[in-house]
Amino acid sequence: MGALAEKMGFEFTEFSIERCVATMPVEGNTQPVGLLHGGAYVVLGESLGSMAANLHAGPGRLAVGVDINATHTRSATSGIVTGVCTPIHLGRSMTVHEIVVTDDQGRRCSTVRITNMIKDLPAR
Repeated sequence: MGALAEKMGFEFTEFSIERCVATMPVEGNTQPVGLLHGGAYVVLGESLGSMAANLHAGPGRLAVGVDINATHTRSATSGIVTGVCTPIHLGRSMTVHEIVVTDDQGRRCSTVRITNMIKDLPAR
């Protein structure tokens, strides 16, 4: 899962090439004014998108992020948020995923899109 995901309290509930889902608590991941930090949405999105891309890449290959963007449309202030990652494009050398992050009431808070390049693992 990774040290950052653990520190931020991620809990993965679903993991497949077609759909990855994780939750994250708002508490402990806020800006000084009490809103969920925009960077926290991006970390959740990048974690889900990169993990999904690496699952698609398969053994002996590695997916690395080359572009990410996020649009925040609502502020979560308590509870948990849920990220749902689905593929937009699953190619041989590139993937694109969309991650929709919603609050406890199912309202969209952020939309993250990540592009990963897939390459062969370096020889050891």
